[in-house]
Amino acid sequence: MNYPEIIKNYALKDENVVVFTAENRAVVRDLPPLLGDRFIDVGITEQNMIAMAAGMALRGRKPICHALTNFLLFRAYEFIRNDIGIPNLPIKLSGWIPGFLSDGNGPTHQSLEDVGLMSLIPGMQVFCPSDNDDMCLMLETIWDSPHPTYLRVNPRPAKIEHKQPFEIGKAEILAQGKDLTLLVYGFLLEEALVAKEILEKDGLSIGLINMRSLKPIDEKCILQLTETTSKLVMIEDHFSTGGLYSKVCEILARNQKMSPLQSISMGERWFKPGLLSEVLDYEGFAGQKLADRIRKEI
Repeated sequence: MNYPEIIKNYALKDENVVVFTAENRAVVRDLPPLLGDRFIDVGITEQNMIAMAAGMALRGRKPICHALTNFLLFRAYEFIRNDIGIPNLPIKLSGWIPGFLSDGNGPTHQSLEDVGLMSLIPGMQVFCPSDNDDMCLMLETIWDSPHPTYLRVNPRPAKIEHKQPFEIGKAEILAQGKDLTLLVYGFLLEEALVAKEILEKDGLSIGLINMRSLKPIDEKCILQLTETTSKLVMIEDHFSTGGLYSKVCEILARNQKMSPLQSISMGERWFKPGLLSEVLDYEGFAGQKLADRIRKEI
C-alpha cells in the first residue's frame, strides 16, 4: 500500500472527507474524478486552503490538506494557529519534502523547524514516520483522530519490518541497549540502523527507538530508558530547539530525572543543498558519520 491508495480508499468510504491541495497533486492526482466537489485545489494560496478547510470542518467535514511543508506551515502558520488550533478542529496536514528530504533546496524551501512550530500549538498532534510502511500503518488512525494533526510525509521504502502496531503517543522499540539508546524519527532511522551496526562492532550494547509519534510523545518510554541505558542520543533533521532533543529535556526536567544526553541535529543552521546522499555526508548524518560523532562523545 501507499499514500495515494490509502487516501483514495479512506475518502471513498467516508463522504465527509474533503481532500485539499495547494498545487501539490502528485500523490492525489487520481482523486479529482473520483471525489468531484470533495477535491479542491486552491493553487498556491495555502492560507486560503487552511481557512476553507476550517470552515468545512465546522460543518462536519473531514479535511485533509496537502502542500510542500515549507509553504504549508510557514505561509499559513497564523491560519493554522487561529483557524485550526484555537477551535481544535480535526483538520489533517500532510507536509511533503520535510527536513533533509528537501535536499536540493536552499533555506527558503527547507523545513527544519516544523516539529517545533506544530508542537507549540495546543492540541496539535505531530507524527513523523520512518518510511512508507510506517506511514501507511498510521494514516487511518491519525485521520480518525478528533484532534488536528501534522504529518511529515515519508514515502521512502522501508529498511525494516515494523512489528509493533501503530498507536498514537507510543514509540516503536526496535532494540534495547545498555550503553546507548538512539532516539530517531523520520527517514534518518535508515542511517541510525547503520550507525547502530557499526557501534555494536565496538562491543557496545545499542538500543534503537523509532519516535514516530512526537506529540503526544511516549514519555513513559523515555523515563524508562533513563533506568536501563547509560546515555540517550537524539538524531533529527531539525534545529536543536523545539524538536526531539527539546522534548526529551523537558520530560527529564519535569520528572526530575537525570541522564547523559547527546543531540545530533542541525543546531541553529540550515543545511547545504545537494543530492540527499551528499547532504547526509556533508552534514554528518550518514550512518558512518553518525557513528563517528557518537564515538567522540563516549
